[in-house]
Amino acid sequence: MKKSVFMIALAFGVSSAFAQDLTSKKGEPILPEAEDWAISMDADPIFRFVGNAFNGNTGNAAPGAGFLNGNNTIIGKKFIDEKSAYRVLVRLGYTSISTKAMIGDATVTTAPVYPEVPKMVEDKWSRNSTNIGIGVGKEFRRGKTRLQGYYGADVMIWISSLTDKYKYGNDLSVGTPAVTVANSTNFGTGNITSDSYGNAARITKNKSGMTFGIGVRGFVGAEYFIFPKISVGAEYGWGIGFQSTGKGKRTVESIGGTTPQVGEIETVTSGSSRFGFDTDLNQGTIFGFRGSNTGSASLRATFHF
Repeated sequence: MKKSVFMIALAFGVSSAFAQDLTSKKGEPILPEAEDWAISMDADPIFRFVGNAFNGNTGNAAPGAGFLNGNNTIIGKKFIDEKSAYRVLVRLGYTSISTKAMIGDATVTTAPVYPEVPKMVEDKWSRNSTNIGIGVGKEFRRGKTRLQGYYGADVMIWISSLTDKYKYGNDLSVGTPAVTVANSTNFGTGNITSDSYGNAARITKNKSGMTFGIGVRGFVGAEYFIFPKISVGAEYGWGIGFQSTGKGKRTVESIGGTTPQVGEIETVTSGSSRFGFDTDLNQGTIFGFRGSNTGSASLRATFHF
């Protein structure tokens, strides 16, 4: 009898030693529960900060809370219960930038006399871009300890567009003095180019076709809860996607013709389409394809509340 009691006590002690307490000392649950919300962020800066703290790096900057996958994607979750959650992936972006440059007034034919300064005019380049991506999915979880595995699928759509506009302070002219494309600022964006006749030209408007994409992505990952409701983990994805870019328009102005004159030429740029399946869906990003880069797992920290 004493031997049996001893064996039962020993078994209980061994099982207790290997069991993990899933509540904190304050009684807080470690793992997510039904009705919890969660948001993920890039964990690379955190690990870089910790690693540099032990290598003698005196310029170890504090970690930042970066977006996931390098393309400004926000991932949120709403837990149905402790073993499943809905996911939302969002990128809503609109950017408007402008760059100005001063250049000599080409209509002035006399050189300035000291201490006068040359008369200048202003060239301006403006760019408007839109990037919108929305995805929904469902996540299923496994595990009864701080180490949790998960898997599921996302369905996504995305659109994007880009428009460049240029205003030049010097109007092209064939008079005296002649004002040519050379009297324009080269912004390094390809705005100084040639027209379909081979004449020097400058772009006044360049509008890309709108890109529309749709994809389905499966994912699998694992995370470890280092603190109550705070986990660090990695996620891999594989999926299939299609995106199409419509025709765009480019408007240039140049000087040409048998009898030289200033003219404006509008050309249509061809569209494109792309289909692929890869790890990850679109080779490095969640919304949209990115060259020939191979996909990789995204290291993330997730906060539940």
